[in-house]
Amino acid sequence: MKIFLTGGSGYIGKATISALIRHGHTVEALARTDRAAETVASLGATPVRGGLGDLGVLNAAAARAEAVVHLAQAETGDEDLAAATAMQDGIGTGTYVHTGGTWVYGDTDGVVDETAPWNPPSLVAWRKPVEDAVLGRAQQGGRPVLVQPGLLYGGENRLIDAFYAVPGKEAGAVPYIGDGANRWALVHIDDIAELYAAALRARPGSVYVGVGGVNPTAKECSLAVARSVGLDGKVASITLEQARERMGPVADAFALDQQLTPARAEAELGWTPTHTDPLAVLAGEE
Repeated sequence: MKIFLTGGSGYIGKATISALIRHGHTVEALARTDRAAETVASLGATPVRGGLGDLGVLNAAAARAEAVVHLAQAETGDEDLAAATAMQDGIGTGTYVHTGGTWVYGDTDGVVDETAPWNPPSLVAWRKPVEDAVLGRAQQGGRPVLVQPGLLYGGENRLIDAFYAVPGKEAGAVPYIGDGANRWALVHIDDIAELYAAALRARPGSVYVGVGGVNPTAKECSLAVARSVGLDGKVASITLEQARERMGPVADAFALDQQLTPARAEAELGWTPTHTDPLAVLAGEE
């Protein structure tokens, strides 16, 4: 299948291009810069020069493809919806896979699935109207699919590295918020890439949370990160207010208590996460 993909030079994008090619697909990938073009080309994709604001480029690339995978992070909801609309117009009745995230569910009060009510922190509150519009295309003959990744780890380990490992090394102790008893719905980067590949065969209007099904506490994750940077056992509690000062709005997302199940994707797509020991990976032991 011929796929057009945005965000190909990013954390999720690189893993997803590799997964798609491994499954026999051909990939065109949006590339805003020369460096991004070189990155996607090195992975086996054909670069398409442009950015998310280049709606004509997005529309034309989608029209050439049999499916679209939208991974790029937009700056605003308006930008994301405009890009999604251009690509959905271009792909027509082909599959369009859109990226959301599990943080929109807020604190989950136990293990939940895709039917849980939304209670998003301000950081991701803009997603609701975008995703409603994207999924609404199913009523007009489109084939929209929504993938909602959990908190990613493995590989470059972007968010956890930036907000926990790096400042932890500098301070001599890795932080956690409050008592650290809140749980994180984690997913390995290689597993989420496989979910995007599997989502190409989903029914129109489907929504899948992309999580590993193992939800360790934030303090357990901080202890594992501390081990990975040579600070075994050296963690420190910070208040939510302190976290907001250091991390910005993402602090409220890290403070969420989330447990989610991948059961729907397993049942409907045959997708089974293979990385089931996130603490070992975070600790650098796997």
